[in-house]
Amino acid sequence: MKDFPIPVSLIGPGSQPEEEQLNYMQMPGGMNTFQIPLLPEPEDVRDLIAAREILMQAYHALQNYQEGDAPVCIDLTSLDHENLQLLNQLLGEGEVSANIGSDSHTIQIQESVYAGLWRVRFVDNMGLIVTDHIEVGHVPTAIGVAGRSGIKTLVLKEEDIPGVINAPAILAEIAEHMDKLDVAHVINLTLMPFTPEDGMYVDSVLGRSKVSLLSRGYGNCRITLTAMSRVWWVQFFNSTDTPILNTIEINDIPEVALAAIEDIQDSAVRLVDVIKWIS
Repeated sequence: MKDFPIPVSLIGPGSQPEEEQLNYMQMPGGMNTFQIPLLPEPEDVRDLIAAREILMQAYHALQNYQEGDAPVCIDLTSLDHENLQLLNQLLGEGEVSANIGSDSHTIQIQESVYAGLWRVRFVDNMGLIVTDHIEVGHVPTAIGVAGRSGIKTLVLKEEDIPGVINAPAILAEIAEHMDKLDVAHVINLTLMPFTPEDGMYVDSVLGRSKVSLLSRGYGNCRITLTAMSRVWWVQFFNSTDTPILNTIEINDIPEVALAAIEDIQDSAVRLVDVIKWIS
């Protein structure tokens, strides 16, 4: 699992001077489609029973998962090196990655190539893995907990700052929807005048957390949790890494980061084929 910086970029009508050259982080291009990881020869892994048992547990969790279920956790800390290596090889790396930072540790999250099957590791400040487990579900528990752990009330400022056009209205709209816990709300900044001064003002009021996600599909989606509870910057880039959509989403977790139930069910079918191959 790789670390990645996710800056909040300001895009939209009026947000950048025409002559400015934007330099965005280089990201993979093109459409990411499912690819079965490189499979070992069955005779080479015949003795690695523990890894096969973990995969069977994951398969049953995927097969039985229903919309709205809590994630199912499968501990990996007791696996020896050979079984863990096989598991790493077979799970691969899927579309969504996340980092959740704190003063004492970092939670590293990587979706496997099987949608809805996630690898979650707690790593201390010395870089040592404290816990390692699989979660099966729409999204790992830690992301949802982090999304709800920020500041609950948005304090609006009354300031007249040159260049600020829509920031006060945007912040008022965010404040209005923060308490509506059962309804997601998206503010599309790309469709409105949104100046650099607007961006800096909104960013200064919302603040930043140490929670960031990257979703790779056709292009990329970079997601950053603000310091406010349930308030996320969600930015979309096309396959050439050109910014195309800049939004603020008020939700427990942005929709783009969730594994769909249909994909989870499809993952069960794909995973069982791999299990049959190595058994």
